[in-house]
Amino acid sequence: MSCPRCNTIVSASQEYCVECGMRLPAAARLGPTPAPKRRVALPLFLTLVVAAGGAAAAMLLTREAHAAPDAIVATGGSVFAAKTTAPTALAAWPAGIDAWSIVLASIPKTQGRPAARAIADEARQRGLPRVGILDSDRYASLHPGYWIVFTGVYETEPDANGALLHARTVAKTARTQRVSR
Repeated sequence: MSCPRCNTIVSASQEYCVECGMRLPAAARLGPTPAPKRRVALPLFLTLVVAAGGAAAAMLLTREAHAAPDAIVATGGSVFAAKTTAPTALAAWPAGIDAWSIVLASIPKTQGRPAARAIADEARQRGLPRVGILDSDRYASLHPGYWIVFTGVYETEPDANGALLHARTVAKTARTQRVSR
């Protein structure tokens, strides 16, 4: 390539001619002109088709085997369903049993049993099994002076640990505890 003014040979990446100082034409300095739209449209379309195919394959490969049941749509009237409520009675600790449980909360007795009852009611409403309240003064393995909100009675510590993750959806500080007289 040469300078259009003085015909000095210049590099394709030069912006100005070193001899005369003329600014060189942009096509040589910045590379080739952009490709026509036709040359760009086909590769973009093929890329889109490949991406859509990959997304469809990923959805098919990661689909769960258990599909949600189909929705039932009723038209032309109203149907009243019975409201399901959790039982109002709290679970009691089995008499004479030493076992493991999950402690959801330890409420000081100075705060009162209603505070413990509120936590127990919320735990039952959120689906935790066998929720109850213990008076820690009556159990040697528990620190006295507390209302203990528990869920479940388990024979072994690994059984209790297996249910701990579900209990932590209700109480983040839930922990396993041996309960014995």
